[in-house]
Amino acid sequence: MKIALLESLGISEESLERLAASLKKDGHDFSSFPRSDDRDENISRLSGVDVAMIANMPLPGEVIAGADSLKMISVAFTGYDHVDMKVCTERGVAVSNCAGYSTDSVAELALGLSVAVCRNILPCDRAVRDGSTKAGLLGNEIAGKTVGIVGTGAIGCKVAKIFRVLGCSVLAYSRTERDELKELGVSYVTLEELMVSSDIVSIHVPCNDETVGLIGEEKLAMMKPSAILINTARGPIVDNDRLAEALTSGRLSGAGIDVFDMEPPIPKDYPLLKAPNCVLTPHVAFATPEALEKRAIMAFDNVFAWISGSPRNLVY
Repeated sequence: MKIALLESLGISEESLERLAASLKKDGHDFSSFPRSDDRDENISRLSGVDVAMIANMPLPGEVIAGADSLKMISVAFTGYDHVDMKVCTERGVAVSNCAGYSTDSVAELALGLSVAVCRNILPCDRAVRDGSTKAGLLGNEIAGKTVGIVGTGAIGCKVAKIFRVLGCSVLAYSRTERDELKELGVSYVTLEELMVSSDIVSIHVPCNDETVGLIGEEKLAMMKPSAILINTARGPIVDNDRLAEALTSGRLSGAGIDVFDMEPPIPKDYPLLKAPNCVLTPHVAFATPEALEKRAIMAFDNVFAWISGSPRNLVY
């Protein structure tokens, strides 16, 4: 088999060599490349390749269709909306992902963004550096608040458990209800009830045709003026233009956003950049050394499993 890694997995060269060594030992050809967004370059790199490995670089249909030998794509990421699944389906290309590698890291950032917004951490930092005081910067406690979790997959479950430990009431909206959360006192409700009742809303659903624009003007208008929105999932799930308007007009108290309509860098005129009480991070929720090492191992294990005829973590 010929395997090509089309971008860095964010691990050391030593770790990459160790993982690739097992493939080479079994007689497979392994190559790695720096990321390129050039279509023709990627088609060339995939010439004769059986297995492509990527993280979050887009893999459009024309590249997949141009890869004459491609049979499998190992996505070192939880989401796979950056891969043209329609073309993969048409051509019979198997696709696996690495769901679960970043559960802790994403959940921790969701909490961190919530604390940063509720306690005015960034304005407080600036105040100290500017020789000012806490005047006008008193924040709100999270304990005792109602937190709404939109999507209770592995990450949503982890976030719900964290907020329960902090003494919050937790509401959840999800396609699948989890008994483990119900046993902790989490109540499953409609999305509308969650938006109306929550002090903090945290988004944890995948990006697909059903969830793009899920949190738009209508849902944002349902939220309490004192509420905050946290999104560490995917940018297009939230209408960030409408979110910026809600923050600017005071219809919403604050937001913590790690994902946008595009990958950072963000254009200078992006509305959220000027919205008040909005803490922004550059799609970093998944990016810890621990998580990146874990996902690299999973991505290679998915390749081994597929080659051995016992594929796992397949999304197609």
